[in-house]
Amino acid sequence: MSGICRSLGFLSVKTLNEATILSPCAWIVSARSKFTKSRIPEKLFAERSQEHEKYGGDPDQPHKLHIVTRVKSVIRRPYWEKEMVKHMGLQKGHTPVIHKNTPAVNNQLKYIKHLLRIRPLKTPYGLPAEEDMADTYINSKGELIIRRLLQPVDQKAIES
Repeated sequence: MSGICRSLGFLSVKTLNEATILSPCAWIVSARSKFTKSRIPEKLFAERSQEHEKYGGDPDQPHKLHIVTRVKSVIRRPYWEKEMVKHMGLQKGHTPVIHKNTPAVNNQLKYIKHLLRIRPLKTPYGLPAEEDMADTYINSKGELIIRRLLQPVDQKAIES
């Protein structure tokens, strides 16, 4: 058996198929071919514009920011998915991270979309000013809530 394992590189395809049945170490050759990026079906990456209405989106006015949350573990996932999760800053589970809605970011997110929950960041009160940044938070509906700081009342306006 060990002679077959050592000489696998020199066997023809027909002999290799016969050796796979006989050899206990030939499973290494077939297991390596299963974990390549080329095996990801292209239909997963097809544009699905008909889903805009389903998720309440508008194809003419897309949202500017994503709220990305990792909801599944990367244990027993391929190395490229683990690297992408680390690159996107999603190491800690159930912690939201905000990313731009650009083609470059979306291209990276599509490889790990089965591990994530991606929602649009809604800004019902507009974007915060620089002084209001400390008092902003994201609620459970994905809305950016701004607690605007009250400005002191001008005494001259009261007297007149």
